[in-house]
Amino acid sequence: MLDKEGNSKYNKPTHLPRKRFYRARAHSNPLSDSHFPVSISPSHVDYSVHFPQLFPSLNEGGSTKKIEFADVGCGFGGLLISLSTFFPESLMIGMEIRDKVTEYVKERILALREANPGQYQNVSVVRTNSMKYIPNYFGKGQLSKLFFLFPDPHFKEKNHRRRVISTHLLDEYAYVLGIGGIIYTITDVEELGDWMKDCLEGHPMFEALTEEELEADPVVKLLTSATEEGQKVARNGGQTFQAVYRRVAPPL
Repeated sequence: MLDKEGNSKYNKPTHLPRKRFYRARAHSNPLSDSHFPVSISPSHVDYSVHFPQLFPSLNEGGSTKKIEFADVGCGFGGLLISLSTFFPESLMIGMEIRDKVTEYVKERILALREANPGQYQNVSVVRTNSMKYIPNYFGKGQLSKLFFLFPDPHFKEKNHRRRVISTHLLDEYAYVLGIGGIIYTITDVEELGDWMKDCLEGHPMFEALTEEELEADPVVKLLTSATEEGQKVARNGGQTFQAVYRRVAPPL
């Protein structure tokens, strides 16, 4: 890794990248054409690029693990970083459509790996459009956790088709989630919270976690405390609206 002490894009005491050099628009149109490499299929995902300590190269032997957690629209990676140490044996990836933000998360992970040998080797990020390409990265039932935290609300009714949670997209999410897998959603927009909850409630392959299950799940607490957006909402005294659902087998 390059020496960062003289690089103004990095914080000298921590060697972590500075967000102000990676600023981007808050949201991006997921229906527009974007130009970036896309995996042909889950079997073509090069794990050696994302997890080099565990997978020395694409063709050499190594871990047989697969990615278990995916954070869709991961932003600056706050949740991923927390999950990485919380679940050190699980592979996880952030999926972000904005190039500058993706680059920030890459640099953040590399800096944390360098500063903490042996840690953060299980986390990575990829620039992609999850609304179009999520089946290109994960096989049937591969994931155990799928996150959609503070997604773009797309307030105008004509733009609701751009929302990352919808009835037809839940079919794809159900495909990549294993039975018992959990989908986590949270927003500070009440109308969007109702929308996501209604979509999940109306889908035959998802059921809501009970209050007792939510209390017992340590990940639920991270939805607000670990993400930059959640921290901002908390500082401003705002409300959040979450919907956490389990993938179930379809009724016969």
